Amino acid sequence: GIESLGACLDSLHDQTMRSEVIVIENGSVDGSLEFITSKYSWVVLLSQTANLGFAGGVNVGIRYAIEHGYDAVALFNNDAIADSRWLDQLVESFHDPAVGLSTCTFMNIDKAHLDSTGENYSIWGLPYPRGRGEVTSGQYDTQTDVFGASGGASLYRVTMLKEIGLFDEDFFAYYEDVDISFRAQLAGWKVRYVPEAIAYHDTGSTSRKIKGFTTYQTMKNQPLVVFKNVPTRLLWRVTWRFMIAHTLFFVRAVQRGQGWIALKGDAEGTRLLFKNRSVRRHIQRTRKVSDDYIWSMMTHDLPPNATALRALRDRYWKLIGKKHG
Repeated sequence: GIESLGACLDSLHDQTMRSEVIVIENGSVDGSLEFITSKYSWVVLLSQTANLGFAGGVNVGIRYAIEHGYDAVALFNNDAIADSRWLDQLVESFHDPAVGLSTCTFMNIDKAHLDSTGENYSIWGLPYPRGRGEVTSGQYDTQTDVFGASGGASLYRVTMLKEIGLFDEDFFAYYEDVDISFRAQLAGWKVRYVPEAIAYHDTGSTSRKIKGFTTYQTMKNQPLVVFKNVPTRLLWRVTWRFMIAHTLFFVRAVQRGQGWIALKGDAEGTRLLFKNRSVRRHIQRTRKVSDDYIWSMMTHDLPPNATALRALRDRYWKLIGKKHG
């Protein structure tokens, strides 16, 4: 991401709140290492010999922050630019001790459309960015608690991370931020959306470079979020819906010529389900909130962009004579 890295680091340098900026050079081969070394000597540069993925890469930085005694650590994508008070506003929310994560108004790079105002989690087992694609017109100007925080530009309390653990590196990339938000919710921490904290994101600039990457990671990771985190009493209510959605995703991948990629992602996801059986038991055994609370935090509808799935559901409702649900 060398083409966007300079603007990203300049925006972090210009924050109204002083902070230590840690750059994880994640095994890149595009000259990013040399670029940072020559022009941004003020950053803490942690260079990795291999690509650890998003989850593995940010964990390197989080461990550094914990070892150096910081109370909070913010994640920030290299294809994003922060408003000058982005960090300051996020830190303000931590005056509430119940808040373990805070997330911002993440705008598209065009500064007109929204990328995310937090993450929603549907009872269909489908996470999605709240407000993505909408033209901003003040509809998300109220500070509120949300289900999850975008890993691209959010603040994490170190006390919380020590309790629930860091990002799950089995995810590699995609949905690891939903997973850690879900674990935070189960442990009783709040996720706070702070509209005054603003950043701008070139959405999808990394995934666009790798054909099939999004398909593989989606098929692999979405089932893992459900399996690890959904409480037992709610698991069937979510799983039957999710299986319909997951099957439709596979069909759509085949139609795009990515059936083999989707199949490989599904196979790896199945392996991870077996691997994480003890992890699920630990998460569910140590959770501090009720099933009803988790159910209330979920969105009781499909994601707005799930048009094919919504059409399928509507045809079923029509067949059985159901008007709404």
